[in-house]
Amino acid sequence: MYQELRIKLFSYDPDLLEKSVKYIIEISKNTNCTLKGPIPLPTKVEKFTICRSVHVNKPSMEQFERRTHKRLIILSNTNEKTIESLKRLTIPTGVEIQIKL
Repeated sequence: MYQELRIKLFSYDPDLLEKSVKYIIEISKNTNCTLKGPIPLPTKVEKFTICRSVHVNKPSMEQFERRTHKRLIILSNTNEKTIESLKRLTIPTGVEIQIKL
């Protein structure tokens, strides 16, 4: 019996992230473990500025930004069935998952 399982999810697309969170919540309900979350963590915003033309028009620049959305789910009173279900979980492409015991 494991005490606590922390699952962190990262994605650039918030819709895919919410879909993955729903899968994990469904697994936790099916395996009778207690659930805390999903806890929204701060969104990481990275901004990039690139010159459009290197030689002419120096003030002409483009700006881009990339947002990384994060969620934390804490599962308590987990059992072997929960661990096996999480190992077989198929999450959409574009969502990164970290699991800590």
